[in-house]
Amino acid sequence: MTILPKKLMLLGSGELGKEVTIAAQRLGCTVIACDRYENAPAMQVADTTEVLNMSNAKELKKIIYKHQPDLVVPEIEALAVDALIDLEKEGFKIIPNARATDITMNRDKVRDLASKKLGLKTAKFAYASNKAELKEAVKPLGFPCLIKPVMSSSGKGQSLILNNEDLDQAWDKAIEGARGNSSKVILEEFITFNLEITLLTIRQKDGSTVFCPPIGHKQSDGDYQCSWQPAKLNEYQLEKAKIMAKTITDNLQGVGLFGVEFFICDEEVIFSELSPRPHDTGLVTLMGQNISEFELHLRAILGIPIPSIKETLPSASRVILAENTFNSVSYKGISKALNEIDSTILIFGKPNSRKGRRMGVALAKGKTIEEAQTKADKIASFIEIIDGNLPAND
Repeated sequence: MTILPKKLMLLGSGELGKEVTIAAQRLGCTVIACDRYENAPAMQVADTTEVLNMSNAKELKKIIYKHQPDLVVPEIEALAVDALIDLEKEGFKIIPNARATDITMNRDKVRDLASKKLGLKTAKFAYASNKAELKEAVKPLGFPCLIKPVMSSSGKGQSLILNNEDLDQAWDKAIEGARGNSSKVILEEFITFNLEITLLTIRQKDGSTVFCPPIGHKQSDGDYQCSWQPAKLNEYQLEKAKIMAKTITDNLQGVGLFGVEFFICDEEVIFSELSPRPHDTGLVTLMGQNISEFELHLRAILGIPIPSIKETLPSASRVILAENTFNSVSYKGISKALNEIDSTILIFGKPNSRKGRRMGVALAKGKTIEEAQTKADKIASFIEIIDGNLPAND
């Protein structure tokens, strides 16, 4: 008989954390949602909330000691991972574990693990800790190539460089976009790929691994713009991706859902990145399969069986982005968007906007991927984000 934990602490309360919170409560858990600002999306539905600097080890330990959660569930990268390592030694359960959290929050650690230790195929890469090292490191990679902070999220600090004249500006952007005090960047060869996918990989308490149907996605400046499920892979490509995803998640250990990203280049499958938590591209699973990525994550970490994961109709997502900066927001076009059959929108509930900030997502399904994508794009275009001090007049 499974006895569910009564208390779950969520470190990070964005739109993905909001769906995790809802899934946890539906399975009988209470949730403490933590973030750096008040009224973050998950806080709007959680049982208890805490505002703190989660990169500060003292603050993070204090809040965990205060609430004594059964499970600590990181939902962001910017955490005092040393504190999590200490807390795990004291008996607190970190999901999937403190080591996996540490490795995957740093591009250099996860890339070294994948390429150097596990022998997975990756893009060629190098590191640099100052501008002089950057100019030397780029020589064997050539142009174009990508420069990223070793620690960031949602594409922050990423640049595509075409020549030596771009290097200084790319360095400055990477350092400015980095999380924490890191002054190290990763350079990657630019890969021309046929398809970029996320393979949601779920490790269960009994040691078994299951996979969701592959998700295709597109990014702009390193940030997800749209996704669709199922992505079109042949049997060889999918099996290769599954083997690679299981290889790295078995090394990381722990339980829960991992979002493992790959480039598909003809018959070649190239490892890209990994997150030990529900993935933004996986929002499409709310429409595209019988059990969403959020419930799968909770089932895995609570030890609840996952009988089968089945596709529904072909499905797609399209992000809803802010075009302006407002201290408070309202939305126009919701009624028009919801008039479309087999589609919906999720407004994340972020209290303010800035240009390019992800404020919601449109989800749709259809008889084909193309039909689902057309619907998702259409309903996303109906939504207009306006100043919250003005009447919405929807």
